[in-house]
Amino acid sequence: MAESMQGLHRSHRCTEVSNKNIGESVTVMGWVQKRRNLGSLIFIDLRDRTGILQLVFDENDGEVFEKAKELRSEFVIAVEGKVRKRDGAVNEDLATGDIEVTVDTLRILSESETPPFPVEDDVNTREDLRLQYRYLDLRRPTLQKNLKLRSDVTTFIRKFMSEEGFVEIETPTLCKSTPEGARDYLVPSRVHPGEFYALPQSPQLFKQLLMCSGYDRYIQIARCYRDEDLRADRQPEFTQVDMELSFVDIDDVIDVNERLIQAMFKEILNVDIPLPMPRISWQEAMDRYGSDKPDTRFGMELVNVTDVVKDCGFGVFTGAIENGGTVRGINVKGQGAMPRKKIDKLVDSAKGNGAKGLAYLCINEDGTYKSSFAKFMTEEELDNLVKEMKGEPGDLLLFAADRNKIVWNVLGALRLELAETLELIDKNKWNFLWVVEFPQFEWSDEQERFIAMHHPFTMPMEEDLKYLDTDLGKVRAKAYDIVLNGTELGGGSVRIHQADIQEKMLEALGFTQEQAHEQFGFLLDAFKYGVPPHAGLAYGLDRMVMHMAGEDNIREVIAFPKVKDASCLMTSAPSPVDNKQLEELAIDIVKSETEEAE
Repeated sequence: MAESMQGLHRSHRCTEVSNKNIGESVTVMGWVQKRRNLGSLIFIDLRDRTGILQLVFDENDGEVFEKAKELRSEFVIAVEGKVRKRDGAVNEDLATGDIEVTVDTLRILSESETPPFPVEDDVNTREDLRLQYRYLDLRRPTLQKNLKLRSDVTTFIRKFMSEEGFVEIETPTLCKSTPEGARDYLVPSRVHPGEFYALPQSPQLFKQLLMCSGYDRYIQIARCYRDEDLRADRQPEFTQVDMELSFVDIDDVIDVNERLIQAMFKEILNVDIPLPMPRISWQEAMDRYGSDKPDTRFGMELVNVTDVVKDCGFGVFTGAIENGGTVRGINVKGQGAMPRKKIDKLVDSAKGNGAKGLAYLCINEDGTYKSSFAKFMTEEELDNLVKEMKGEPGDLLLFAADRNKIVWNVLGALRLELAETLELIDKNKWNFLWVVEFPQFEWSDEQERFIAMHHPFTMPMEEDLKYLDTDLGKVRAKAYDIVLNGTELGGGSVRIHQADIQEKMLEALGFTQEQAHEQFGFLLDAFKYGVPPHAGLAYGLDRMVMHMAGEDNIREVIAFPKVKDASCLMTSAPSPVDNKQLEELAIDIVKSETEEAE
């Protein structure tokens, strides 16, 4: 039966008790991790969010000892006792491994049923079960450590940015829907029937308005929402470290963020990040790595061999070139003897990423070639190709031929897959870099028009403004992403602050003046009253903490995450609502044809 604390007040958390407290009386509270009954002695591992402390109950203590026999895993208890040096062997794995507390007073504050899985690390429990009982999962040391790390990161960012002159300002979460970009989560208005708010995908427009209002350095730990397909590093609701600065250009934004990252990694992880961080253009990143978020911890860079093979006899290569594409390859060092079955798997992987196929050439140890296309090329053409690829005996050369976008995607993904398989990645490296000079626009096959690669408020590079009227594909943006070990941690840009350029940008994206003012009128109106040059950046806090914690999935650093279909297994959200609520909102649920057929 549960008791009250009956006047007991916690004096220490578990790992705050140390050998400095030997001989002192302490009061500690927490959950029972394990119980070991040795007959005349009962040992309890007491757990709280700081760690484990061993408690000892002696049979000579009568009533307390009898009560200790009732204890089971996850019971919540309060104890008072004296700290002493351990009688038995020291546990080097515990911070409190050289001490224990002999218990004089025990209160059972709450009993527990047997949990559906052990509350400890390194237990092979299905993730869906862990998420269903997330409140139990969150008791595990690793998750508690991860969430403490997350707290430390946000605390450090707030302190650092405050010292840099940033003002923390909250922006609305009930906003106007702006269809450009990912899908909005919509919120119906009861007061305005048939009208909707949108949850913010980012505070973009509001932070630009704050620059118009004279708050020249803004910061916010902002909740954001996107109704899009999920991946391991995505959630429908997520947290951004969002910032905006006035009277700055690219170098100013990069400077303050490099110093933030360097100071934070040193303070929290004791990792030294050298500055300045490398910068490469988007074009160079794609050409060398096939990705705009390249992992630079290993080599295996892409090589453009279009000029070498443009006149060869292999139709797959020449056909791709004639259709405006390129031929590129990667050199997988020392893998020339890779079995055909494994090569076939790589071919399947390439097809899964959009390729029609994958050409390969193995350089045997004696210098001869084994290839899927050697019969279509002369010996001289093959030698020239191998030379361009810096091929040596024992190497495996892989080639893709198609439009640039497909070739980059295929070889970029293969490069990462092979690096993981061949264990080429040094997991102890922290390779940051900036990717700059992104294209301003990208072509959407689905919409059959150019769309903004970042958003419609990104400033084009001044030397490319002339192409806004003639060739949108040539316009580069004053945009920048910060990348860590192949993951985009954050991105930003210099914003357009000139009304004429902003109107031209929206026109290039297909907005009529009426549409532009309907969607963004409040921003365009604000620009009439004196707007400073400004720029900003936003980090994905979840991704950043995921990397710092050494996790592969952002669900491991979020207290109550969603799963891939954007549902919560613990609360069963989303769920149906009462018809009365729908009536108040003037909403009717229309069944799909599939549901009606069923």
